[in-house]
Amino acid sequence: MSLQNLRIDRDWTLFLDRDGVINRRIVDGYVKSWDQFDFLPGVPEAMIKFHRVFGRIIVVSNQQGVGKGLMTLEEVKTIHSRMVAEIKLAGGQVDEVYFSPNLASDRSVMRKPNIGMALKARKQFPEIRFNRSVMAGDSLSDMMFGKRVGMKTVFISDDPALAKMNPRKIDFVFPDLISLAGEL
Repeated sequence: MSLQNLRIDRDWTLFLDRDGVINRRIVDGYVKSWDQFDFLPGVPEAMIKFHRVFGRIIVVSNQQGVGKGLMTLEEVKTIHSRMVAEIKLAGGQVDEVYFSPNLASDRSVMRKPNIGMALKARKQFPEIRFNRSVMAGDSLSDMMFGKRVGMKTVFISDDPALAKMNPRKIDFVFPDLISLAGEL
């Protein structure tokens, strides 16, 4: 099956992970300030295309650096504000950003792969239908998050071998967001 077979239109919602999908992931670290935030190549252009195709675009991100005391809630909110503003300036759109500041060990319902952020999004946007939603992320927890509520999942990775390890959780694989956008 290809993405085009899904007939994605303005009734669909795109959920996106942040680190490693929208911006460069800091290996063994955290993006703690806007100065450290670096859009991955093609992301602004992809966001324009997504805005034309999807009815809503939601970012869902685990940010346990807050729980570890490495950054504050306000610092994360500032990063997200700037990210949304830059995407809008480029011609794209992000309707909302949800994030979990919890540590993995907290087992919070808000932390992916748990579904709290998806439920929060649907509460804010009641028109969201998970069976008409796509979750794009670069980790197995992103894929599990999407599958647990019935979304189609897109694994963002330039290593196709990783996707083959969990074929039931991954519907599509693209190396980056601009490649995904090109298939819509």
